[in-house]
Amino acid sequence: MSDALDRRMAFLAEADRLKGVERATHALGGARAENSAEHSWHVALYALILSDHAEAPVDRDRVVRMLLLHDLVEIDAGDAPIFADGDAGALAESEAAAADRIFGLLPAAQATEMRALWEEFEAAETPEARFAKAIDRFQPPNQNLAADGGSWRSYGVTEDTFERRVAQVITRGAPSLIEWLWPKVRAVLNRL
Repeated sequence: MSDALDRRMAFLAEADRLKGVERATHALGGARAENSAEHSWHVALYALILSDHAEAPVDRDRVVRMLLLHDLVEIDAGDAPIFADGDAGALAESEAAAADRIFGLLPAAQATEMRALWEEFEAAETPEARFAKAIDRFQPPNQNLAADGGSWRSYGVTEDTFERRVAQVITRGAPSLIEWLWPKVRAVLNRL
């Protein structure tokens, strides 16, 4: 038991490092950059509250678990802002290596379970993963709306880029949420 508990505690200590990963999206109405731990907590809360907006019935607890785990790889790989240009293949490799290391801190059975949830999220093939991905894309625009455009200004976000990089993912997992969000996004983007 001691070895298993030691491994779990090592994982939990490592997970605390997510608090130091700064994101492009701002928190508190633009007062400062959000960190990835705050984002993970916030999207999990979004899923808990908004699960009735999923495109298909979902296991809400599974969605929340995915969202609590989905960004742990950023401890090693860093945050990849959705509107930044980057090498998707290199990022995927970096995140997979991070998943190996971070989930590998856990006892084998737990490591396998947590890694499977992370992979399910990444693949976005199940209703739970599609909804989790939608919520992961839905929360940042709401933060940017609260900050009157926030990081959209620095990335030169247009309706077209928002559609391709954000709206399509939300539509796939939570169509009613994008219907609610689009008019608000357009109003801010048209002012920027």
